[in-house]
Order: sequence, then C-alpha cells, then structure tokens
Amino acid sequence: MGIELSVIWFVIIVFATLMYIVMDGFDLGIGMLFGTVRGSTERDVMVNSVAPVWDGNETWLVLGGAGLFGAFPLAYAVIIDALSIPLTLMLIGLIFRGVAFEFRFQATPSHRPFWDRAFFGGSLLATFSQGVVVGAVINGFPVSGRAFSGGMFDWLTPFSLFCGLGLCVAYALLGATWLVMKSEGALHDALPILQQRMRSASRQLLVALLAVFAVISLWTPLAHPAIAARWFSLPNLYFLLPVPLLVILISGWLWRTLHQRDRHVSPFTLTLGLVFLGFSGLGISIWPHIIPPAITLWQAAAPPQSQGFMLVGALLIIPVILGYTCWSYYVFRGKVQPGEGYH
Repeated sequence: MGIELSVIWFVIIVFATLMYIVMDGFDLGIGMLFGTVRGSTERDVMVNSVAPVWDGNETWLVLGGAGLFGAFPLAYAVIIDALSIPLTLMLIGLIFRGVAFEFRFQATPSHRPFWDRAFFGGSLLATFSQGVVVGAVINGFPVSGRAFSGGMFDWLTPFSLFCGLGLCVAYALLGATWLVMKSEGALHDALPILQQRMRSASRQLLVALLAVFAVISLWTPLAHPAIAARWFSLPNLYFLLPVPLLVILISGWLWRTLHQRDRHVSPFTLTLGLVFLGFSGLGISIWPHIIPPAITLWQAAAPPQSQGFMLVGALLIIPVILGYTCWSYYVFRGKVQPGEGYH
C-alpha cells in the first residue's frame, strides 16, 4: 500500500495517549491535592469540577492500548510482559480512584474520610505507576526472538522511580491550575485563603516540575548515548533548541499569570503547553523506536492488511469520541458553584 500505515497508527496512538494525559491528568492531580484541603465543602467543589466529564477520560487510554495491540502486537506483547506489575498497580489505582469518586458522595459522614483517602491514594498510585512506565520505556527493554528477555523487576530503577515522582508533580500542577480556572464561591471568593493556597501550590509545583525537567534532561543523555546524539548532534541541535526555549518562555509566562488574580484560564492552558512540550521531548528521544533501544515501529508492526482494516474503524470512532468529549466540556463549561453536584 502506498500509505504509510505504521506511521498513521503511531500518530493515532500518540494522540490518544496525549489526550489521556491531558484529560485525566488534572483529574488525578485533583485527587492528589486532596491532602492539602481539609474542608468537606471545598473537597466537594474540587470533585464536582470534574464530575461531569471524568468518566470519559479512560476512553483515550483504551483507544491507545487497543491501537497498540492491533497495530503493533510485538510492542504490546513486550510492554505487557515487561511492565505487568506497574501496569497492574496503575489499574488498581484507577479502580480505587473511580470507586471512591462515586462512593464518597453517597457515604455517611463517618465513612466519607475513608473514601477521601481512597480517592487520594488511588490517584497517587495510578499517577506514580504511569510515570514508572514512562521511565521504563525510556530505559528500553531487552528483546530476544520477538519476546521480552528481561526480568520481572527490570522496570524498578532509580530513573523510572524518579519519572514516577515527576509525573505526580506534573499532574498535581494540572490539577491546581484546573481549580484556579474552575473554582468560584467557596473556593474563589468566600474563602480567598484556599484560592491563594492553590495559586501558591501551583507556583511551588511549577518550580518542582522545572527541576524534574532539568534532571531528566541531564539524566537521559548521560545514560543513553543515542539520546544524547539525537539532541546534541548537529544539525539536530538547531532544530530541537526551540523545545527547551519554549519551556522556559511558557514557564515564565505561567509564573506571571499565577500572580494575576484576574487570570483564571491562562494558568491551565499554559500548563497544558508544558505537558505537551514534555511529551514531545519524550517522542523526540525515542523516535523511531517503539521498543527502545532497538526495535522500530516498522519492525513491530502488524501486517498492512490488519492495520488497514483497523484504520477504517478508528477513523469512524475517533470523530465520535472527539465530538462527545468536546460537547461534554462545552455543556459543563464555566465556574463550579458551591453546592452544585452531579450525583
């Protein structure tokens, strides 16, 4: 076929993953921020800011996983085998987060603290596990005869654990700036101390995220010569230099808007920009390998007939998912009032 189906499917999977990170990131971030807020009314407002839309976020995760399974079965088999433990922990965290999300509104006052802790713990576990998976993918997997040849705990490295911590910081920043954008009343006017806390937390998390970016940007090229050559060899350096420059520019802009109390939307959109740049840096580092350090997406690809058959279904379902997502966010746009609920 004249169409490069492997590249198309790689783009679809990357797009689905990015959509999941963006949309579930602030949801998980709000869960992790539960530990900084004690009042039940404020916690209700935090949860209600995402209650109408949160349950559609995993659609993108399912799409990305299904696309990887169908379009790149070798990559799917290796990743599932190598990362079975962190992926299982991620699913456990997502289940606990989802159950706690719904049950805390129906729980008695004596039981609600348990579900609040479950919401916090599930969000933290899911986010940390996702970061560990990202770090393990960057480190790469040993493959022999189209099968994973490493150990069960090869993913457990200082770098992958640091990536888990870094993703927790990124999602928490997304959650804090989301609350700056969506909160009103009890979170915005009547309790300015809490709104100030969210802006202050955003500034602290921004500094922490920049530190994470700096450490990973030094760690990866030192540990992986191929990544160092990708970023620092000429003429690549000239083409890739805008990525760190944009990170610095957007970070300065975000820091400024967090001090401007009349700017509610900009902090969140700028944080999305930082997340996109971080995700882009990951893609630049591993391209064209879908199983670093040696197996490219063409080597891991399914037959063109299979990819073409699935592409027809994907082109039908993706516009439906996008339409549903956009409509949901449009319907529930605007600020969240105290006392509003969707349960």
